[in-house]
Amino acid sequence: MKAMILAAGKGERMRPLTLSTPKPLLRAGGQSLIGHHLERLRAAGFRDIVINHAWLGEQIEARLGDGGTYGINIRYSAEGEPLETAGGIIRAMPLLTDQGEDWFLVVNGDIWTDFDFSQLQAPRHPDAEAVLVMTPNPAHHPDGDFHLQSDGQLSAEGPGKLTFSGISLLHKRLFDGLDESAGKLGPVLRQAMARHRVTGLQHTGHWVDVGTPERLHSLDLWLRNRAQTS
Repeated sequence: MKAMILAAGKGERMRPLTLSTPKPLLRAGGQSLIGHHLERLRAAGFRDIVINHAWLGEQIEARLGDGGTYGINIRYSAEGEPLETAGGIIRAMPLLTDQGEDWFLVVNGDIWTDFDFSQLQAPRHPDAEAVLVMTPNPAHHPDGDFHLQSDGQLSAEGPGKLTFSGISLLHKRLFDGLDESAGKLGPVLRQAMARHRVTGLQHTGHWVDVGTPERLHSLDLWLRNRAQTS
């Protein structure tokens, strides 16, 4: 199974940091955000990684190369003008499924987490189209995104909604009939939820949506303090 890191956003909320550096290359705890992902993906057994990029994407390719320094193989899906999340995944689909794969992992490039990616396994149900990792709602997103039912099914509405972490296992069938103009992933997932084809699991460990300079600074301090005390 391959993994994809979504790294094409302009990072407008991160300005001025992202005026000259793409958001995935911003550093926390002595490592770039995307570097943290690559290390955890490799530790979970992933060896083939696809990274999409647009804004300052040449810096990402120059920094990471073919992935050899991480012990993995990286290929790139260049977008020029950034597509939305679903469109970006669709453009990268030939790279994600070129060896006959049906499932692939997707993770947002602007989060940090200690989630063990090996926990994501393809469901046995033949109609399943997505597995999402959910987290408790952070202060900046108190209303959450989706409702995780007791049987593991996810629904768009319900009490006690949790936040979608930006980590998912997706089946290529989820994108049938769509093209690169599909827009964001959220509406595509909601349609699949209405068909009862999306399940979820809750991650109770550490997870940060690194969406602002303040959150990046807080994460950097936390990681450095953890390293000093470990």
